[in-house]
Amino acid sequence: MFYKFFKILCRLWYGIIFRTKVIGAENIPKTGAFILASNHMANWDPPFLGTFIDREVNFMGKEELFKNPVMAAICHGLHVFPVKRGAADKAAIKTAVKILKNGDCLGIFPEGTRSKSGKIGKAEPGVSLIAAMTKSPIIPAAIVNTDKIFSAESKFPRLAVVYGKPVYFDGNAKDKEYLAQFATKIMEEVAKLKSYGESSI
Repeated sequence: MFYKFFKILCRLWYGIIFRTKVIGAENIPKTGAFILASNHMANWDPPFLGTFIDREVNFMGKEELFKNPVMAAICHGLHVFPVKRGAADKAAIKTAVKILKNGDCLGIFPEGTRSKSGKIGKAEPGVSLIAAMTKSPIIPAAIVNTDKIFSAESKFPRLAVVYGKPVYFDGNAKDKEYLAQFATKIMEEVAKLKSYGESSI
């Protein structure tokens, strides 16, 4: 209930105030597990990425958010689970795999952190590993202009979110080199979508 209420508020906020353009929402599976993989530029990104699709999205969030009981309750209500940054967090990966095996959606930012420049960064291989372990399709997505919200350049920039066609992991889950290459491939798709989104607004 809390998730749905928050989503309605976000649709009003992003849709009316920032005149968000949504492209490719038809690529989101109506049922079944999938990974939603996007670029990351601002704290606005997790709710923004899931606002304009009908599926509920589960996200990893830095473990520091869960130290405050009130914030932890909010995170749980928004389907956010903790992850240790800067290390291979087996518990977080296990939770991610469970979400997908339950037929739900996992939202992930393969870069692992926000891009301060707004440019697409290097992806961590975690997205590839989770896809390999679950055989889930990956929907590459791109967020445009969230880094400019309330900035000196533009207080209320026009935003866009672009959802691409599904990509499937087709290699060996034990091949670390291929895991890294596949993660790079995902971010290359995200970069293409971002360029398209920028040219569309």
